[in-house]
Formats: sequence, structure tokens, C-alpha cells
Amino acid sequence: MSHSPRLLTAGLVLLAACTDPVDRAAKERIFSPEDPPPSVSSAKETLDAQKLASDPKLAHRVVDMDAAEVTERIGPHRFSAEVTFEWSAGKDKEKVKLTETRLLESAAGGVAGDFHARIDNSRDQGLELVRARGQVFARSKYGKYRLRLRDRGIAERTRSEAAGALRELNTLFQDRLELALDGPTSIDGRPAVRYTFKLASAAPAAKARNEAPGVAYARSGLDDDSGRRQRFLGQRQPTRLSGEVVVDAASAVVLRAHLDGTLSVPGSNGVAPAQLHVVLDQRIKDVGKPINLQAPQGHLPDADKPEGIADALDRFGIPRKGAPDAGTDTEADEDTSG
Repeated sequence: MSHSPRLLTAGLVLLAACTDPVDRAAKERIFSPEDPPPSVSSAKETLDAQKLASDPKLAHRVVDMDAAEVTERIGPHRFSAEVTFEWSAGKDKEKVKLTETRLLESAAGGVAGDFHARIDNSRDQGLELVRARGQVFARSKYGKYRLRLRDRGIAERTRSEAAGALRELNTLFQDRLELALDGPTSIDGRPAVRYTFKLASAAPAAKARNEAPGVAYARSGLDDDSGRRQRFLGQRQPTRLSGEVVVDAASAVVLRAHLDGTLSVPGSNGVAPAQLHVVLDQRIKDVGKPINLQAPQGHLPDADKPEGIADALDRFGIPRKGAPDAGTDTEADEDTSG
């Protein structure tokens, strides 16, 4: 029984495709194991805690280290920080003060492990989040915990923000932390290296970045609050900076930090000059000690839509029309009377 020429040709093509080295390489890439998270790869890099003063790039690498990488490097630990912002402006130097506290408790398991993060400020605002056994629960300061199944990025963002005070202030001061080696020390029995720092005379060379598109504003322009924030970010000038960082000798993780600095914004077009005084105190303790985190008791289930909308509609007598969407259909039945 003879084979059809077309069938024979198709078989030869398939055979050639299977032996083509380009195809084999593509299949190996497609079916290769998934790359580990960047924080895991970064944590495997050996950093010399003795060379931060002589290597500015390494210094900023350590100061800007993300919470996920810190957890990979040192394991379970407790992080706490207090940041005080004090603004003054005008001839009378009227002051406005805000104090922010941050907490991060990281359990075993590295970047994928459980953790508890909390951010509060002196204006009675705050956010709290717990990740336990892969589930994420979040709440505002006085609200109830709610299971968060859909917003999968909230956990990583909150962890990074809770332990990112020093990194954020380094950016605020335009990466102008200049470190000087003070010598060996210890924190809770761990060998460490202490550095003092001051304001560098100039900012480091600008990092290469993609050009973002221009911001589109409303025709009426920026509102007053947004305008002040934009003006501060665009015209801020670091004028004073001092403090210290204590770095773990083995992992190059910052175990303690104190920062005290001032930024100013010059006055123009009738706007008075302004000044911001910032103080930071942060520390890491209980390194390696077990931290047990559980799902919060009495937490609410995940919800497609907030019940607050439905509650408000009920209060004002707007019928739900039997909809299963928590009452968010605001259209009442048409009145056919009269």
C-alpha cells in the first residue's frame, strides 16, 4: 500500500521541525522553570558591608533595599519606624506637623512568607494588612479586616511601603546621602558596621529611565493643594542632612537608621518660601525569632462591591429591584401613576 505524496511531505516537514535547533531552543525556553522573583535573585548577591563609604553605588543599593529582599536575607524579624514631618512657611513660620509610624512583622518563608504590616499617622489615619497562609486581609485603621482575593498586588505594595521609609527619604533628598565609615559595632549581639552620613555636595548622575508622557491637566489647571505638591517636588532643595546607619555585617541589611534633614522651596510669584524638616528613626529587631501570624478573627468575606453603597440606598428608600448586585442599581421603578 503506497503513501500519498502529500502525507509523506507533511511528515518530512514535521520531522525537520522537531530537529531544528531553533525550535528546540524555543521549546526549552517555553517549558523551562519559572524564574524566581527578583528579590530572591538579589538576595543571593554578596554585598560587602565594609565598603559602603567607598562605593556610593553599593551604598544606595543597601539604603534602597526592598522589604522583600531584606526578608530573604535575614529571615523572620520585626521592623519599626517613626517619621516626623514638620512644615513651615511664610514670615510667621507657622508650623504643621505630622508623625507617621510604621510596623512590619515578617515571619519565616522569605518573600512568600506571612507578614503583618501597619502604617498609622498622627491624624488618626492608617492601614493594616495581614498575609497568613497565602491569604490577604486588609482594613483601614478603625475598620474590620476583609479578605482580599482580587487585589493581588496590595500585599507586596503594603509590605514595601511599610518598611520603605529610609528609601523614600533618600529619594526625597535626591539620593544625596554621603556615607562615612565609623567602625564596627553590634546590634542585639549581631556584628554590624556603623556609618555616619551628611548631605553630598551634588546629586549622583541621573539614572537612565524611559521618558514618561506629559501629564494632562484640566483646563482650569491644578487645584491649590496639587499645585503646592507639584511645586515642592519640582523645586525642593535639600539644605541640611545628618544621621547614621548601622548595617548588618553578614547580610548588609540596615538594622538601624537615624536621619535628620531639611528641605526648602524658594518663594516666587507672591508665594512665600517654605521649609520641611524631616526626622526618621527606624530599627530591626528579633532577627531569626519565630513569628506566628494567623488570619484575623471576625474578618469579613471578600466582596464584589462595597456594602456601603447598598446601605446608603436602603437608607434613602431607593429599591433594589431584587438585583443580586448589593443594591448598586440606583434606577428606581418608573412611577406610572397619574
